[in-house]
Amino acid sequence: MHCLWITLADPDPATNGQLIYSEGLIQAVRAAGASLCVVGLSRTEKATLPADEAGLTWRLVNEEKLARWRRLLHGKPEVALRGISGPMSKALGTALNARAWDAVVFDSICAGWALNAVRHHGAHGSRPPKIVYLAHNHEVTAARRIAEQSRGARRLVKQVDFLKVARLERSLIAMSDLVTSNTPEDCRRFVADAGGVPVAFLPPGYGGHRVASRIIDASVPRRVVVVGSFNWPPKRVALEQFLAIAASRLSAAGIELQFVGEIDPGYLADLRARYPSVKFVGRVENVLPYMAGARLALVIDLLGGFKLKGLDYVFNRIPILAMRVALPGMPLKDGHSIGLFDSHEALAAAVPPLIDDFGTLNRRQIAAFEACAIRFDWDRIGQHLLDHIRRAGRRQGHSPAPGILSRAVEAAAD
Repeated sequence: MHCLWITLADPDPATNGQLIYSEGLIQAVRAAGASLCVVGLSRTEKATLPADEAGLTWRLVNEEKLARWRRLLHGKPEVALRGISGPMSKALGTALNARAWDAVVFDSICAGWALNAVRHHGAHGSRPPKIVYLAHNHEVTAARRIAEQSRGARRLVKQVDFLKVARLERSLIAMSDLVTSNTPEDCRRFVADAGGVPVAFLPPGYGGHRVASRIIDASVPRRVVVVGSFNWPPKRVALEQFLAIAASRLSAAGIELQFVGEIDPGYLADLRARYPSVKFVGRVENVLPYMAGARLALVIDLLGGFKLKGLDYVFNRIPILAMRVALPGMPLKDGHSIGLFDSHEALAAAVPPLIDDFGTLNRRQIAAFEACAIRFDWDRIGQHLLDHIRRAGRRQGHSPAPGILSRAVEAAAD
């Protein structure tokens, strides 16, 4: 099977959950026997582009950022604007015309900038490819929550962006022959939206380090760790709300709160000044020592969607406390293999009585590892995706429902 794969960017280095998921799927589908041509942005932190290999070619373009006023007036949402440029359109056009593709894959809504070109190509081809939308979130739900949590002028901007997200996601679904989602909850949402388009559950795999055994005892520091990337605005909202509640409480209990992961240097300096009792490490080359040096891991996110850091925690045998909405798609049971909470205050309050309860900590990390041990295999997931693509029928010619944007904003669309 020959697949044209449109993604946000070269996923290596995989510094956040989106890139980890994209990289895992690309490599897994290739390992399952497909031939891929990947179109996306190059990474500025890399000196060279990835080399083409058997079954995997790259068509990567430097990002050309749109002016802020053009982003605000554009018909596509903010999340789908990074690929809009003359060189990227040329690269996509060349790739589309390079051969008769069996499938064109939209790897997240970030690839939505390419929708019109792919639609036009399919409408004029003698053998249109199947269209696959790999959803990383139910984006309408995520955008609605972001708008609701915003304040002031930013709230209006995010409300308009929510309408753009709704329009684009609906268009992607309507054009697709197959939709995939990485959590059962989002699968149910897509089924309700999809009007008969097949929806497949496609969780991520895990190819990282697995700790064979671990004992948490008094030799491990009284420390809790939060691992992740903190540059996406919704993650910063959760971070700020949690810190306001938990920083002083955990410090007073003699518990170190540590954040490890990529974060803008200016924002990092501001957090360090505002919360001196909290250890903000920033980006590190190897996160394993930080997970090994903590008794508990926290997931403080306020949005759903699969969290790959949850797998890192489980397979490195760190017991987890999480917001109830934050870890869908993982086979963990509240009170047995994880602790789940409905508020940041409840989550923070649960840390002090648990931090020295070594029996519970060890029972939970063992139970979580055993529950996840055979569920997240990339090779099986890659084959699963290819099988779904082969079974999907072509639905070319289906048009999206009428847009819900105002005429003024619609006129700004490309």
